[in-house]
Amino acid sequence: MTLLSVNLNAVAQLRNRRNLPWPSVVGIARVVLDAGASGITVHPRPDERHIRRTDVFELAALQASEYPQAEFNVEGYPSEDFMALVASVKPHQVTLVPDSPEQPTSDHGWDFRGQAIVLARAVQALKAHGARVSLFCDSDAGVAGVTAAKATGADRIELYTGPYGGCYADPDRAEYELAALAETTRAAHVVGLGVNAGHDLTLANLPAFQAAVPGVEEVSIGHGLTADALLMGFGPAVKAYIAALQ
Repeated sequence: MTLLSVNLNAVAQLRNRRNLPWPSVVGIARVVLDAGASGITVHPRPDERHIRRTDVFELAALQASEYPQAEFNVEGYPSEDFMALVASVKPHQVTLVPDSPEQPTSDHGWDFRGQAIVLARAVQALKAHGARVSLFCDSDAGVAGVTAAKATGADRIELYTGPYGGCYADPDRAEYELAALAETTRAAHVVGLGVNAGHDLTLANLPAFQAAVPGVEEVSIGHGLTADALLMGFGPAVKAYIAALQ
């Protein structure tokens, strides 16, 4: 079964439009975890345009005190500030992404060979704090890419599914992207890496993804789930996504 981690960035971004404490990121975290989500994901960026450092600590406290069975996944670029933050919080999983500060959202995976030294050092430091480490990975990384990812000491890759998510009006391109994702997943399993996935996954495209790319352990979904929650509420949206992952 593929587990669902709900990304709360969009909730925080909506809150940050005003100098007000709502919608509450912690409050929505409670709703999604009560509805059956296996965990929550946040991506604290340096400019705090959505998730703030304070959110990270508050969510860690919520998870530890009220939802010990849930997982907390923190995403980010391995800067000194980010590494210090996760060392303080000690989330279950850290997903490293190659984002520059000005990027609106993650849009590519790591160059595993070109950034091998940087990644190996970051992975070693994070695992010393007890975190599972996942590395953001392009869909077409293939055997060479995942072999280099494994050499960093990482536990998992997270497939960047943005190109597939953008194929909602192009079924031929979607088929091509799914084949690439499936090939990279198979290669990852061969070298002993677990596989996560995330970016632009929706209720509409999850069933085809699940059928074509077996063996994904966890998906992190934020924007699509939040969009659906505006219509159906966060609890029912979480349940609908869990059903789509069956």
